[in-house]
Amino acid sequence: MYRHSNHSKIFGTGRIDEKFRSIFQRLTQTIESETEDYILNVNPTEYLEHLTNSNQMEIPIIHYDDVYADSYEDDIPMEYFSSRYDRFGVDKVRKEIIQFFIPVSVNVDLLNYSPATTFYLGGGGGDFKVNSDSISTEFINFDNDGPAIKKRFDSEARGIRSNYDSLITDIEKFNSSLKSNLNSVFSKRKNALLNKNSLMSSLGVPLKRKNSTTNTFSVPKPQLKEKIKISKPVVTEKGFKPEPTLNEESYRHILKLINDVGKNFERMPSVYKGKGEEDLRDHILMTLDPNFELGSASGETFNKSGKTDIQLRYDSSVIFIAECKFWSGEKGYLSTISQLLNYLTWRDTKASVIMFVRQQDFSSILEKVRTSTENHENYLSYVNNTDENWFNYRFHINGDKNRELKLAIQLYHLPK
Repeated sequence: MYRHSNHSKIFGTGRIDEKFRSIFQRLTQTIESETEDYILNVNPTEYLEHLTNSNQMEIPIIHYDDVYADSYEDDIPMEYFSSRYDRFGVDKVRKEIIQFFIPVSVNVDLLNYSPATTFYLGGGGGDFKVNSDSISTEFINFDNDGPAIKKRFDSEARGIRSNYDSLITDIEKFNSSLKSNLNSVFSKRKNALLNKNSLMSSLGVPLKRKNSTTNTFSVPKPQLKEKIKISKPVVTEKGFKPEPTLNEESYRHILKLINDVGKNFERMPSVYKGKGEEDLRDHILMTLDPNFELGSASGETFNKSGKTDIQLRYDSSVIFIAECKFWSGEKGYLSTISQLLNYLTWRDTKASVIMFVRQQDFSSILEKVRTSTENHENYLSYVNNTDENWFNYRFHINGDKNRELKLAIQLYHLPK
């Protein structure tokens, strides 16, 4: 084999995890350099998706089946010749060089790095050179034996595969974990800013207000039959009012209770036959209210402020709302979402649209929800399905994409 300089060899520049660290450090610095106001007000999901999508590594693809060859002549030093080729007094001999090229697409430069986990020695893969659109290797044609040269190439090409597969595994792991790792950095900085503002507010003296003021705090999770403990910052300056939010685990617990009641509607159709929206709403309320207490709020924890809605409030803030409606078609469904959004002004609000379906073909209604929800102007993204009849989405508050709403759509099949 006609060998190349080390700097261009495949897997020869350094370990891929060194590049991973460099990217993550750069993104950490990006998050740390954002203004306080930006960190506290930006939609975290949208911001982290932006950082992730723009910094994930594209995986290089080696097209083994598209190999091609070429040749050229060069003066070969005598060190490449065996003793039977010795020529007294001759330093170099001109010979044909056979080149093999394996095309590579996408991020070719990553093939310069060795795997972070396991690096396989042997097999000859290290004698391939990384080019702009291919990897290549060369053999000196000593004996005009084409099959022998091709056999040597095939052996070298096989030697690439193990290291290449390990490299791809490393890149895929980096890509899949990047968002969660960046979320940790983002959350740490945001929480530090929130804690700083909370401390400043507790000093009991007027504060110099900056453009970057904290606007959000989290309501701790409620326990069954236990009070929700709220640690609210002491604020002395008028206009400084942190926005309460419902803990994610609490939200999931509320939705599960609603789902349990809805399933009960389906299991006992004769009991609920002919019931209207408000009657069905009240059955849900009777399950929710005994299970949660909001210690510093007066009256019922869950209450009905409109004809068909259920609200959980903290002071004057709505931190959870559910709207109960009978399915009247796609237009009515999207209108119900709009109606619910009109109630909401705070960031990180959580909500549910509870649809009662009397139509016979329940599966077709579920399909309409799947296909039509994204048509709403406030739609951000689909998250997942908790159950066949329970869809989870991300929406934004009217007029501000950074104020995100977590919206569950829960549907239940009832008799006419």
